[in-house]
Amino acid sequence: MLAGSMATFADEPAFWRVLSSETTVITVVSLDGTLAWSNSVPGQAEQVQRATSLLPDKWQDYVKVAVTATTTSVRAFDLSPPPGMVLIPAGMFVMGNATNEFPASEGYSAELPQHMVYVSAFYMDIYEVTKALWDEVKAYNGGNGYGYWNIGDGKAPNHPVHSVNWFDMAKWCNARSERDGLTPVYYTDAGFTTVYKTGEIAPFADWSAGGYRLPTEAEWEKAARGGAADTRFPWTDYTNKISWAKANYYGLSNNYSFDLDGGSGAYHPTFATGDYPYTSPVGYFDPNGYGLYDMAGNVWEWCWDWYDSSYYASSPANDPRGPAGPLSYRVRRGGSWYSFATGARVTSRPLVFFPDADEPVIGFRCARKYYRTRIFYSPN
Repeated sequence: MLAGSMATFADEPAFWRVLSSETTVITVVSLDGTLAWSNSVPGQAEQVQRATSLLPDKWQDYVKVAVTATTTSVRAFDLSPPPGMVLIPAGMFVMGNATNEFPASEGYSAELPQHMVYVSAFYMDIYEVTKALWDEVKAYNGGNGYGYWNIGDGKAPNHPVHSVNWFDMAKWCNARSERDGLTPVYYTDAGFTTVYKTGEIAPFADWSAGGYRLPTEAEWEKAARGGAADTRFPWTDYTNKISWAKANYYGLSNNYSFDLDGGSGAYHPTFATGDYPYTSPVGYFDPNGYGLYDMAGNVWEWCWDWYDSSYYASSPANDPRGPAGPLSYRVRRGGSWYSFATGARVTSRPLVFFPDADEPVIGFRCARKYYRTRIFYSPN
């Protein structure tokens, strides 16, 4: 290494550089070996930047790192979440119905038994994918080989996209990844040589890739809980109850004791205007403890996993990714504007749609692999 040099060893497929106008050379090495370099002064806090390409306008400020002149060290630091996403921290949580029972008014037998699950850290979209973002990424697809069965609909640009099937969402995740210079996650083959872009197949997932993907069911539930345990809904300030002040759902007349607007027997009055669907703008309601919006209601959200109602009895304890497929259905979570309060519970996993279903009650949000960057500095 060069005298006074520093290199990153990051899992992320991106470029890194350190900003300075001084004379001591610091070298920042990307995962693919490409070098981007600048100058630095030992003891000075430097601004480390990240980019997914070497174009001048692609560099983004991320974190300041102090360089030490007298010691050889390895420093680790967390990356700032990608724009529009939050970090869901790693950890154990209790997955499944908080009552550990199956009363008709509470949930489904598929939510049992409760079991401990460890989920690695990951990034997740703050909002459900909007019609505007859906269209933006689809516009990028021109000439890039992507083909979709669904056009994708939405009540307004800032409402969630809906009427898109599971296959198109997986392909769209790949397109979003390629647009942003990230490695796609879904492929047509187990060797990860052909990016999934067309047709309706059960793709192979490269879990080491840094691109966008659908969350696993376990990731979704951990994120929905917002760091709280044994709660029905994604918030902790409401004594396990739900109302139209908290979410967009259908208030079923007096069926659920935890539904404060259940006596109304109606759709959310603020959004039940015009034609179906009665979605709400993303971010309209308060976020949960992780800063995620609409984890209850608005639109159901597709997950990666195949659906098996008895899967919890044999689910792995670490980063479960669902049963081996192919099976008939994929998992959906979170409830919708058309759903009763019970569907908006964080544990709800009802019998789901076929993956080719394109209903006005289903949307999605993306997840991404989490990275920690290590920087090695040597003064010699």
